[in-house]
Parts: sequence; C-alpha cells; structure tokens
Amino acid sequence: MPSTATEYNQDTNSYKPSHPTYFKVVRQGTPGEFSSKLVAERAFPKGSVIAELKGLTPGEKRYSSVQVSENEHIELNSDLLYMNHSCDPSAIMDVDRMAVTANKDIAPGDELTFFYPSTEWDMAQPFSCWCGSSKCIKTVQGAQYLSTQVLNQFHLSKHITELIKKRDEKTL
Repeated sequence: MPSTATEYNQDTNSYKPSHPTYFKVVRQGTPGEFSSKLVAERAFPKGSVIAELKGLTPGEKRYSSVQVSENEHIELNSDLLYMNHSCDPSAIMDVDRMAVTANKDIAPGDELTFFYPSTEWDMAQPFSCWCGSSKCIKTVQGAQYLSTQVLNQFHLSKHITELIKKRDEKTL
C-alpha cells in the first residue's frame, strides 16, 4: 500500500481497489482533475460500518488528509481518499470510532460522501459546494467558519465538538 495519498493517487494503471466488493473509485473527466468519486459496490444499511480506518499514516493539514484530533491529521492510504463532500452525506467519517459508517441506507451505485467540516476545523484548500442540499453551506472551509446552529445539524467528531465549545465560550 502506498505511504502517502499522493503516491496512491498517481498510479492509476495498476490500480487495485483497497476494499473490493465494498466500494470502488469512479474516475470522471481528465486525469489530474478533482472529479473522481467513491461508489458503493453493495448495500449498507444505516448505521452499519462501511470500512474500518486502518493503514493510516500521520500527515499534515492538506487536501488529502483527515483531521483526527485538535492537532493531528492522517492520510487514509486507501480508496476512502476519494470520498467527496456533501451537506447531505451518505456516510460519517467517524474518527472517534475509527470507522466510516452509513449515515443513511446506501444502495449499490450510490456515492459515498461525508460532511468535511465534521472532521476539519480549518481546511487547507477551501472550495465551493455544489451539492444542492437544502442544508448546503455553500463554501467548505472548515467547522470554525460555521455557526454552532449550522453545525448542530450534522454528526461531528469529538475534537470538532470540543473546538466549537472553546470558540463559543470565548464569545460569551
């Protein structure tokens, strides 16, 4: 398995799925564009574990990392790297349990997505959201930029909940 997300992302000719029969990467557009997605290969009932978070390596805050505590990031080193953001996510990146779980019933062919601010306080590369959800936050840049009221609509990692509490205590 590659040691970094960059290495994982580069060699598409010898691509081997990290979780065959669970999900697959669907590449769209031209190579080098951020247009790939992760798609379920089988059904996952709401609440079920889609994948355990294993084979992780410590990382820095960057587009390919996931924040797992107030000051730590990890690289997923698997097809989970291709989970896109949605404000109506199909999955939860549960860094407290170190698992990805189904946020709703997922059918084969459904895209696996998660709410990036649920793990990220301040993102390395903010971007515009086009998910179209009624809960859409429009600009994805991290939880620190969203109100507590907005964030309370989503499942949040423990470190994000703690950072929100610290932020809100300062404004009282």
